[in-house]
Amino acid sequence: MNTSRRSFGLRLIAGACWAGWTSAIAAGLIQPGTDFPDLAKAGLEGTLPDLKGKVVVVDFWASWCTPCKKAMPMYAELHKEYAGKDVVIVAVSLDENRKDYDAFLKKNPLPFVVARDPKGKLAEAVGVQEMPTSVVLGKDGKVASVHSGSLGDKARGKLSAEIDGLLKK
Repeated sequence: MNTSRRSFGLRLIAGACWAGWTSAIAAGLIQPGTDFPDLAKAGLEGTLPDLKGKVVVVDFWASWCTPCKKAMPMYAELHKEYAGKDVVIVAVSLDENRKDYDAFLKKNPLPFVVARDPKGKLAEAVGVQEMPTSVVLGKDGKVASVHSGSLGDKARGKLSAEIDGLLKK
C-alpha cells in the first residue's frame, strides 16, 4: 500500500472496500443528525457552489479505489436526474498525488462538483474509514445518512429515495 492510501489515517487493507453498500455507523464516523464540517472552510482544492439550503451528497473517493471509480457513473446519473433542483453532488478526492487526480479527471470528466482533500483533513474530521464513503446532508446541513463501502446495484434507488425525502422537508 502506498503512502497516499494511508496518509489521512484510513486503515485500508488492500481490497478492504466492502462488498456491499451498508449504512455505516462505525466508531469515529460522523453520525446522522450531527453537523457536517463546513465544506467552504475545509481547505479543499476546487471551487464549491453555494450549498446553503440544498441537499448535498458528499462522496469520498480516490483514483486508486476501484469501487469508487465504479460509482462515478451513478453519481453522474443522479446529477442529471436532479439538475435544476436543490441537490448538489460533491466528489471529494483523497488523492495525495495531483497527477493521479488530474489523470483520472482527464480520462473521466465528471459533470458534478469535484474537489480534492490531499491531506485528508476533511476525511479525518468526518471519520472516513472505508472507501468509498458517502454522506448525505439535508438542507439544514446536518447529516441525514452515511454509507460506506462498495455501492451495489440498488444504491441509485436508495440515494434517490433519500434525496426525494430530504427535498420534501
